[in-house]
Amino acid sequence: MRLGVIADTHGLLRPEVFEVFKSVDHILHGGDVGGIQILTELEAIAPVTAVFGNTDGHELRARLPKVARLSLEDFDVVVTHGDQFGSPTPAKLAAAFPDAHILVFGHTHRPLLELVEGTITVMNPGGAGPRRFDLQPSVGIMELEPGIPPRARLVML
Repeated sequence: MRLGVIADTHGLLRPEVFEVFKSVDHILHGGDVGGIQILTELEAIAPVTAVFGNTDGHELRARLPKVARLSLEDFDVVVTHGDQFGSPTPAKLAAAFPDAHILVFGHTHRPLLELVEGTITVMNPGGAGPRRFDLQPSVGIMELEPGIPPRARLVML
């Protein structure tokens, strides 16, 4: 299974995302979506699991959870924006969600891919929307296969 991982779109879905995600089976959005239309556009590519972030309004908060938990290819996945941790870090997330094999978050706009305790894959795909903090917009790709550790990479847009 191939996952597209995105966060912090803030109402902007860059055209490059469609190319990077063209062969994904599922999309994980780590919050600060910026509008229902972003989810509609992503759902045209593949099924989407999304959470709301600290800047998302009432419409998205009514539709999306703060934390999403799902099982994909025998991996327990947690998606959260991460703002509930102040400045989220892989260690804070792993401590809060000890049963997760994969943790996806956003909020910082800083792309990150890290292993925690050698078994938990933590990814922040970076900010895919409007450019902030002089960081290049980015997304992530993750490949899941039962019995094999997740393979993941960050993709600059």
